[in-house]
Amino acid sequence: MARLAQTAGLTDIQQEILSTVRDFVDKEIIPVATELEHRDEYPQAIVDGLKELGLFGLMIPEEYGGLGESLLTYALCVEEIARGWMSVSGIINTHFIVAYMLKQHGTQEQKDHFLPRMAAGDVRGAFSMSEPGLGSDVSAITSKAVKDGDEYVLNGQKMWLTNGGTSNLVAVLVRSDEGHPEGTAPHKSMTTFLVEKEPGFGEVRPGLTIPGKIDKMGYKGVDTTELIMDGLRIPANRVLGGATGRGFYQMMDGVEVGRVNVAARGCGVAQRAFELGVQYAQQRHTFGKPIAQHQAIQFKLAEMATKVEAAHAMMVNAARKKDSGERNDLEAGMAKYLASEYCKEVVEDAFRIHGGYGFSKEYEIERLYREAPMLLIGEGTAEIQKMIIGRRLLEEYRFQG
Repeated sequence: MARLAQTAGLTDIQQEILSTVRDFVDKEIIPVATELEHRDEYPQAIVDGLKELGLFGLMIPEEYGGLGESLLTYALCVEEIARGWMSVSGIINTHFIVAYMLKQHGTQEQKDHFLPRMAAGDVRGAFSMSEPGLGSDVSAITSKAVKDGDEYVLNGQKMWLTNGGTSNLVAVLVRSDEGHPEGTAPHKSMTTFLVEKEPGFGEVRPGLTIPGKIDKMGYKGVDTTELIMDGLRIPANRVLGGATGRGFYQMMDGVEVGRVNVAARGCGVAQRAFELGVQYAQQRHTFGKPIAQHQAIQFKLAEMATKVEAAHAMMVNAARKKDSGERNDLEAGMAKYLASEYCKEVVEDAFRIHGGYGFSKEYEIERLYREAPMLLIGEGTAEIQKMIIGRRLLEEYRFQG
């Protein structure tokens, strides 16, 4: 068992789950990850293995066929999976955000209809907020839903859907001015729709098109797509929670879970980079001794290990805060910000330790070097996290003058 990133206070069940996942990662993911990543190939066999382990139902309540585990358990599993290959953790992340939003905000009919099949892995979730011209400004969403009898007609273009092709359920955030007078704040006139579709690309249901995969620098294997709605008709009973105007709050609740997930991914990738760096430093010899015995390399390893430990501790704290039912946007923002920044730095230091070989695709660190930058952007940039953190700190430390 590695010395770094240990978590105190886990139950026997949590430890057993994590041990099983770590064993799966070591045997089924790490040996094939780099080859699949270079081919940009969807890891179907790995996903099937995760399905058999029951991980798609990890946080779904037992009454719906899931394991009913905590966000902390989920985050620690994500950390282990990202240590093997970050793309695989992305496949389950969007699924869990949608399942969490259904559990927290769905009507009873929606929970009964979707959660048992999501727990089994038969329904795979994706969620969609961003648009081509949107960036971090969610209030500027232009995609729109218009009421037409017992249905809504959706039009617009969405961007950056993880699992856009392989999913068969997408939670889509759009404007819905119906029932909201002119001048209503943008975030109060948004609605989340539960859109069922066929997996694949092209027209996956009437009025809904998923173009091909976006070609990315890293984060390969998992499909990232656009979503185009052109007269897409959705029944009113597929409005999440049954009422319009709540979508922004529902999505932000889900994104808090997502930020803990991205922090966990950063921790996992950083752990793997440290493992690769410390291993290579003991194998590579210069000037008659392993480079690990050079003080300059020991300093790097010390800094890397400290960053791994600090990021893990903040991620665990954010997950436990959410599990307690308390507001955790401050902790989630801090954890996501720190873990993603530290991940980039640890990966780069491991890359430097590898020297010229780190630039070769034969070495795993090359893949991690291309994967780490996505974490700087996913679920909100560093600048967005700092804005959230700053606002919350001013709320907590309001000057009484």
